[in-house]
Amino acid sequence: MNPLAQQNPHRRFNPLKREWVLVSPHRTQRPWQGQVEKPVAPAALTYDPECYLCPGNVRAGGVRTDRYASTYIFENDFAALKLDAPRFSSDEGGKGLLVAEGESGVCRVICFSPRHDLTLAKMSVEEIRAVVDVWDAQCQELGAREDISYVQVFENRGAMMGASNPHPHGQIWASRSLPNEAVAEQAAQAEYMKVHGCCLLCAYREMEVALGERVVAKNDSFVAVVPFWAVWPFEVMILPVRHVADLESMNSAERDGLAAMLQAVTRTYDEVFETPFPYSMGLHPRPFDREEHPEWHFHAHFYPPLLRSATIRKFMVGFELLGSPQRDITPESAAETLRQAAERPGVR
Repeated sequence: MNPLAQQNPHRRFNPLKREWVLVSPHRTQRPWQGQVEKPVAPAALTYDPECYLCPGNVRAGGVRTDRYASTYIFENDFAALKLDAPRFSSDEGGKGLLVAEGESGVCRVICFSPRHDLTLAKMSVEEIRAVVDVWDAQCQELGAREDISYVQVFENRGAMMGASNPHPHGQIWASRSLPNEAVAEQAAQAEYMKVHGCCLLCAYREMEVALGERVVAKNDSFVAVVPFWAVWPFEVMILPVRHVADLESMNSAERDGLAAMLQAVTRTYDEVFETPFPYSMGLHPRPFDREEHPEWHFHAHFYPPLLRSATIRKFMVGFELLGSPQRDITPESAAETLRQAAERPGVR
């Protein structure tokens, strides 16, 4: 990395979304008298009678959760999307300014484990592999529907990221149209392949592995890096070594590798500030829009909000909302912090 960039404000380009992020490394020592979050205590009970995701308990919508023993899938009781939503399209005034259209889809919840006190960081590779297989099965089932174009798998961990329940779980939203992030990433990858004749994320992964300064972890099948263009302080992207577009295309060893990498990243996070690390994590497979997508490289994003301690988070406000994203600590220093956390006893 250019040494001038380590101490001076500069912009970095995100080729995956074709936008810029402002990096201001000289601001890392600024004083903080703003909001301080409450320390997060890990769940202590293996079964919580008040938790609506624990086996056998009644959920908020009045449905009783099955007495499951491994992973568990159910339709979201308060879904943001519905399959029977009416289709319509309107352009009030005919000027392309007041445009609306109906959107349908499916929202499901996946419980990773019946144990209330677990997280991905505390689960075994075998247990996480079972979650990976369920993600794949759901993507294949929902993606095969004619009325579904994208399947978004994600996990919000921690109250700071909007999780309404600490039980280990994630969500699956399948929508008729492609969401904004998928549209941006698909266009960028397609354009890169058209211009350069190769996969954007394959080329990027090779560069990161060769340089090493932003690599957090790697195994035979996957690499985890703090992206050169990262916005969130300890943002991580997981990339497969082989060019694959979705979970279905991965062989058994690669699925094991993904499970191991998810465990490694989440365990490392928990060591940074010695606290359960909040984040939003999501998988980005190819669109399921019946189009060929040779440009698409499967990847996963981790967006954690913590900045300088377990109680001080990054806020996306001001210039970041009105201008462009901004970060203080460089991706290189964030990667070094994560590597040091990963080397602490008990993480591996």
